[in-house]
Amino acid sequence: MNIAKYWRNNGSRYRLEGQRHRDGTLRFPAQPLQPGESAADWQPENLPRQGEVFSFTVQRGGAAGFDDAPWTIIALVQTLAGPLVTAQLTDCAPDEVAIGLPVELVVRRIGTPDPDGLLVYGYKFRPRLLDPTSAAE
Repeated sequence: MNIAKYWRNNGSRYRLEGQRHRDGTLRFPAQPLQPGESAADWQPENLPRQGEVFSFTVQRGGAAGFDDAPWTIIALVQTLAGPLVTAQLTDCAPDEVAIGLPVELVVRRIGTPDPDGLLVYGYKFRPRLLDPTSAAE
């Protein structure tokens, strides 16, 4: 296990932290600097925690570490800022998912404990529970 790797990726794993270029381009996940780029070219930026399903597939049988689950739903989620994020959908059945479904980010366990006993958490998306525009009512 490489604990340093987990710590390095905490921003993208828990906060959807990407990078915004000074020209306005937004990318996720954050990438190392390319030759000719300076640290001032890219600034960290958290992507919105909401989006909608752009595309999805249903994997029959559970994902690794979740063998008791009858299916796993994997989706491309288009965030409100634009970038597509690949993530597992949770808290819904395959027949409840459709392209355009509004979703929100949640942090959940993404695997069984590794040999060292480390529980690994990461982002998943679920159908949006509350419309943010009606929250003020």
